[in-house]
Amino acid sequence: MAARAGAFRVLLTVQVKPGLEADFEKVWAEGSKEVTAQRANLGHTLARSAQEASVYYVVSDWTDRDSFLAFESSAEHVRHREKLHPYRTGGSLAMMHLVEVAG
Repeated sequence: MAARAGAFRVLLTVQVKPGLEADFEKVWAEGSKEVTAQRANLGHTLARSAQEASVYYVVSDWTDRDSFLAFESSAEHVRHREKLHPYRTGGSLAMMHLVEVAG
């Protein structure tokens, strides 16, 4: 994922039910193709916390906020979220504008 200044980033923290991590990862990978197929999506990653058991981070970069919000409310995204719901116990969403990208 090549981040660039001016892009819109979404950081989703997901708490997964203990013991269901592998299933969550599989279902997430299947649905991630819908995200990366969006023209406005610049990249999409899943990472597992090195400090907290059963916690994942989804980072998704978009060309702009409006494009992300349009996708977030789309039928494709709602279906994907519904598939992931049985594995989750909680989470949070942070949205931000990339100001500076070094490297």
